[in-house]
Amino acid sequence: MKIVKSGFLVGCVLLLFACGASNSNNLVSTADTIKAAVADTATEKTFAVSLVNNKKDPTCGMPVTAGISDTAHYENKVLGFCSTECKNEFLKNPKANLAAAEMK
Repeated sequence: MKIVKSGFLVGCVLLLFACGASNSNNLVSTADTIKAAVADTATEKTFAVSLVNNKKDPTCGMPVTAGISDTAHYENKVLGFCSTECKNEFLKNPKANLAAAEMK
C-alpha cells in the first residue's frame, strides 16, 4: 500500500512541476522535492521502550528494544509491538498472547 501511495504522490509532484519546468535548474529542484516527498511517506513511526509495559512483543516474542512500531492499550497497560500485523494478531485473542509479553 505504501508503494501505491508513494507512486501516486510522485506522479502528482511530477505533473505539478512538469508544466512549469522551463530550465535545468528547475528540474533539479523538482527532483529534490520528489525525493523529500517520498522520504516523508516512507517514514515509519516508532515509540520509546520506556512508554510500554512489556519486554517482548506478545505475538512474535521479539524484544521491544529492537523497535516498536505500534502500540495497544489492554487492561490498563500499554503494549508495544514490532509491527501493526503483530498488534492485529494479538487483538484477535489477547488473553492467550498476554503471557508472552513478559510484563515489566
